[in-house]
Amino acid sequence: QVQVVESGGGLAQAGGSLRLSCTSSGLSLNNYHVAWFRQAPGKEREGVSQIHRYGETTSYADSVKGRFVISRDNDKNTVYLQMNSLEPEDTAMYYCAAGAAWLLLIRASDYKYWGQGTQVTVSA
Repeated sequence: QVQVVESGGGLAQAGGSLRLSCTSSGLSLNNYHVAWFRQAPGKEREGVSQIHRYGETTSYADSVKGRFVISRDNDKNTVYLQMNSLEPEDTAMYYCAAGAAWLLLIRASDYKYWGQGTQVTVSA
């Protein structure tokens, strides 16, 4: 059974930092491109960042560019999202997803395996 699991969410103050982690069982993230998405109440799901399976190529939503950094440690089968300079607008459920197709746009339809999400709340 394939499972993708996120961790690291929580409560942070504006200007603070959090690091999200994504790992898996039943499949190796090393073989997939991995993306982070987020969805706030009443809003559409947004692609935040993605990293190529080989790790050299990444992309970010304009809303997080310069503040968030995605990385992967294939030895640990883990993908990270370092979130700095957090803003209240970053408050959302954050989802990790793995997929086989790579496009410049971060599209949910390109990602097959999804986690249950981890909540990030940023207070002003």
